[in-house]
Amino acid sequence: MMEKASIQSQAGYGAWLNHLPLAEGAYREHAASWTKAVVAEGTELCVLTALSELEDGIAKLTGKRPEKDIPQNGSRYIAIGTFAGSAAAKETFSREEQAEVAAEGFRIRTSGRSIVIAGASAQGVLYGAFHLLRLISSGASLDELNLLENPVNGIRMINQWDNIDGSIERGYAGNSIFYANDDIVDDLTRVRDYARMLASVGLNAISINNVNAHRYETMFITERFLPKVARVAETFRKYGIKTFLSINFAAPIEVGGLETADPLEASVQEWWKERAAEIYRYIPDFGGFLVKADSENRPGPFTYDRDHADGANMLADALRPFGGVVIWRCFVYNCKQDWRDRKTDRARAAYDHFTPLDGRFKDNVILQVKNGPMDFQVREPLSPLFGAMPNTNMTIEFQITQEYTGQQRHLCYLVPQWKEALEFETYARGEGSTVKRVADGTLFGRSYGGFAAVSNIGDDANWTGHPLAQANLYGYGRLAWNPDLTSEGIAAEWITQTFGSNEQVLETVSGMLMESWSIYESYTAPLGVGWMVTPHYHYGPDVDGYEYSKWGTYHFADLHGIGVDRTVKSGTGYTAQYQGSNAEVYESLERTPDELLLFFHHVPYTHVLKSGKTVIQHIYDTRFEGAERAAGLTAKWNSLEGLIEPSIFEEGKQRFLIQEEHAQHWRDVLNTYFFRKSGLPDALGRTIY
Repeated sequence: MMEKASIQSQAGYGAWLNHLPLAEGAYREHAASWTKAVVAEGTELCVLTALSELEDGIAKLTGKRPEKDIPQNGSRYIAIGTFAGSAAAKETFSREEQAEVAAEGFRIRTSGRSIVIAGASAQGVLYGAFHLLRLISSGASLDELNLLENPVNGIRMINQWDNIDGSIERGYAGNSIFYANDDIVDDLTRVRDYARMLASVGLNAISINNVNAHRYETMFITERFLPKVARVAETFRKYGIKTFLSINFAAPIEVGGLETADPLEASVQEWWKERAAEIYRYIPDFGGFLVKADSENRPGPFTYDRDHADGANMLADALRPFGGVVIWRCFVYNCKQDWRDRKTDRARAAYDHFTPLDGRFKDNVILQVKNGPMDFQVREPLSPLFGAMPNTNMTIEFQITQEYTGQQRHLCYLVPQWKEALEFETYARGEGSTVKRVADGTLFGRSYGGFAAVSNIGDDANWTGHPLAQANLYGYGRLAWNPDLTSEGIAAEWITQTFGSNEQVLETVSGMLMESWSIYESYTAPLGVGWMVTPHYHYGPDVDGYEYSKWGTYHFADLHGIGVDRTVKSGTGYTAQYQGSNAEVYESLERTPDELLLFFHHVPYTHVLKSGKTVIQHIYDTRFEGAERAAGLTAKWNSLEGLIEPSIFEEGKQRFLIQEEHAQHWRDVLNTYFFRKSGLPDALGRTIY
C-alpha cells in the first residue's frame, strides 16, 4: 500500500484532475462563496460519485471543504440530482427544459442562492459535476450560469490493448494497470482513478482487453475470470462507464470444447447464448463484445466460408436479450501480399469487404472503422467507408497511443488530426455529409454511433510517459462529447487544469501542442506516403523496412520516382471508392492536395508541387526544417523552468531532448536514402551523407 500511495502522490498522477488551488484573491473568494455546501438529492450510484467528486474538487480548489446540507445562514450552495429525484431540479427547470436534456446530458443553472446541476440520468449529473469543476478551474463566473450540454455521440469508448501478462500492445507508458502475471490485479485503485479521468471528459464505455485475445483473455467470458471481471466492471460503473470484452471468435473451440466456431452452426449459436447469459449474471450492465476477426491471422467467419455479417449477427443475437451490442472492427485486409503485385491494395480492403454487406447487419451491430484506410499513419486520407454504408451502424476509431507518431517519446498533439478527419466531406448525402455526422449516426438516422480509440495509458506515475501526451487522452474525450470544440480550446482547458493559469505556461504549451503534429510530419514520411518505420516496433526511420514485406505498406520508390498509383486510370482503382468530387480530386494528379500526393500517385522526383518545389526538394527541405523545429520545442519547454513542477519539467525536458536528437536521425536517414536513390542534389547544398 505504501508503494501505491507513493505513486499517487507523484507529480503528474492527478493529470487534469489535480484541481490545483485557485490563486489567493477575488476569484477564489467568488468560487468559495458559491460552494459552501453540496447537497445531493437521490441515492443513485453516479449521483453519489458526483457528490464525492464535487466535495473533493472544491476542497482542493478553494481550500474549504463544502458541507452536505443546505446552509441555514443564507449562504450559497450547489444542488445536484436527476429531474426525477431532485426537488431542486424540478423547481429550477421547466418540463420543456428537462425534455431538451438527452439521456446523458445535463443542465447547470444559477438560481437564487444555488447552482443546480441536473440530468435525466445520474450519469448526466456526474458529467455536470465534472463540468462545473472545469469551469471553476478556468476562472469562469458562477453568478449567471445557464448551460445545456448533451453528448453528440452515444458511444464514447476507450479500447485497452492490454494483455493479461501485464504487457500492452502499442503501450508506451509502462505496463498494464489491469493485469499482471496472467491474472487481473486485485488492487483496483489505479483502475478507479483511471475511471475518474475517463468520466471527467465524458467517456462512457471501455473494452478492457486487447482485440488480439490470447489464451487467458479468451477465458474472460468463463467462470474462471468472470468474478474478477465483474469487480472491474463495478469500479467503472461508479463512473457511468460500461465494460466491454474483446473476444476470440474461436472461443467455442478453445474454451467451449466444440469442434467448430461456424456462426451458422446451431451448437455454436447456443454456446454463445449461454456465455452471454452467464456474463450478464455477473455484470447486469455489460456493454457487449468488441471483435477483431479474419484480420492479421485472427480467427473469424471466413474459416467457414461465412461473411462478417454472419459472424457479427450470431453474436448480436446472443447479446440482444440483455441489451448488449457487438462492435465489429473493419480492420480486415490481406496481410500476405506479394510486394510485386501492384494491383492488390491494402487501402481498398475494408471498403471491398464491407460495403456489399450494407443492410445485412443486425441493429445491435456496430462497425468500428479506422479513420484512415491504412493504419493510423501521421497522414492518411479518410477511409471511404464513411458515407458508403447508410444502412449500417458505425463508429470511427482513432489511436490515442502514438504508435506511428512518436510513441510518446515525441510530442504529437493529435486533436488537430482528428478534427481534420471529422470535418471531412463525404458527399454521401450532398453538402454537409461530414464524417462526424456519419460517426454520430445523424446523417443516416442510425440507432448507434460514436467514437472509439486505443488508449495511451500505462502504469507510469504520470499515466502517459510524456507529460504532454495526457492532452491526447483528454482531447479525445472532449472531442467525443462535442466534435465542434476547437483544438485550441481543448488544449487551453487541459493546460489550465493540469498546470494552472500562468499565462506564459498557457501560451507556450498551447503553441507547442498546436504545431507538434506538423513538426512530427515534417521529419517523418513525406506527402502522405506513410510507413518508412522500423518493422514491428514502428519507432525510428527505415525507409525500406516494410517495402518488400507481406503487409501491403509500400511506397514504390525507385531511381525515377515515388508513390502509389491508386487511380482508376492506371493504378489500383482505389480513388473510385470515394463519393462526389473527392473521387475526381484524388484521381487527378493536378488536384490532389500536396500532403496526400504520394498516397494517390506515383510521380518523378522532379514533379513540381503546388508550393513550387519539386518532390525531392520538398523532402530535403522539410527534413531539415523538421529537425530545426524539433529543437525549437526543446528551447520553448526550457523557457518554462521554474513555472512547472520540477519533476514534470525534467520528464518533459528529457523527452524533448530525445525528440530533438531523433528528428536529426530521421532527417539524415531519409535525406541520404532519397539522395542516393534519385541522384538529385539538394539545391541549397546542405550536408547529406
